[in-house]
Amino acid sequence: MAAARPPSDDPHIPVLLRPLLQAVAPVSGVWLDGTFGAGGYTRGLLEAGAERVIAVDRDPLAFEMAADWAGEYGDRLVMQRGVFSRMDDYAQDLHGVVLDLGVSSMQLDLAERGFSFMKDGPLDMRMSQEGESAADLVNTASEGALADIFFHYGEERASRRIAKAIVKARAEAPFETTLQLSGVIERCLPRPKPGQSHPATRSFQALRIAVNAEYDELFQGLMAAERALRPGGALAVVTFHSIEDRMVKRFLQARAGRTGRANRYAPEQAQEQPQFDLKTRKAIGPDPQELEENPRSRSAKLRVAVRTDAPDGGIDAKSIGMPQLKGAR
Repeated sequence: MAAARPPSDDPHIPVLLRPLLQAVAPVSGVWLDGTFGAGGYTRGLLEAGAERVIAVDRDPLAFEMAADWAGEYGDRLVMQRGVFSRMDDYAQDLHGVVLDLGVSSMQLDLAERGFSFMKDGPLDMRMSQEGESAADLVNTASEGALADIFFHYGEERASRRIAKAIVKARAEAPFETTLQLSGVIERCLPRPKPGQSHPATRSFQALRIAVNAEYDELFQGLMAAERALRPGGALAVVTFHSIEDRMVKRFLQARAGRTGRANRYAPEQAQEQPQFDLKTRKAIGPDPQELEENPRSRSAKLRVAVRTDAPDGGIDAKSIGMPQLKGAR
């Protein structure tokens, strides 16, 4: 059964759209939006001058929602259900790629999708609406595996305490709903002070990332973008937390030949020709106007790089800071 659609007038504001369009201007040619969501970046690119945008999303709801407005763009908008890690299967010689990582506001807004710890719903979290759910993971993973997920994917310092509490609680009754899980997590942590995030924030983030294999998808997606972009094509990535931003930053630094030497006394290593030129050295954040218009942007960072004419290369996921889980299921 398909999830209910949110109201069509629900304001989904694309984060950092203005600075993104400024950084990649002038916009022309064929672009790929690897995280279509509510379509904010796709519409922005089309209105800024893109000849065509290939919109990719693994969530079928994204394309159902777009039915209200997609016809305005005719064949300039091509919808492709799938994952952005396979973007080079969908298109080649692209003028640009945009990735907006993490969970979309439309997914958070629907309690039945199970992403939100603030709304009661089934403990699901599957972006594709297929495969293993968060409930499956929480009810079957070992205590060590759960602790590993919470620590490495959510940077949760109380990971072992939370995992132990989950295993104890599920022995009495399996987890089925979001509030059931968030309640157990809340009881493991101190009451938050004013301005602090909800106690379940990091754990829910970690579970969502694990269920959707988001870090592997990001690593494979960055490599796919390298293969799919034409020389001079732009790669723009918006991140929302430190782990994924670190992965993007290190990938772009490595592909731009900016890794340097771990030891200054070590012999100089021959550098392969860089595959990207960095557009800016530092990430771009929201300005005061955007923070006022869209509080969700407060943790967002934008990184932009331009593809060179160097051949595709290889890189190890661990070298760019991709978390490595040790716990066994």
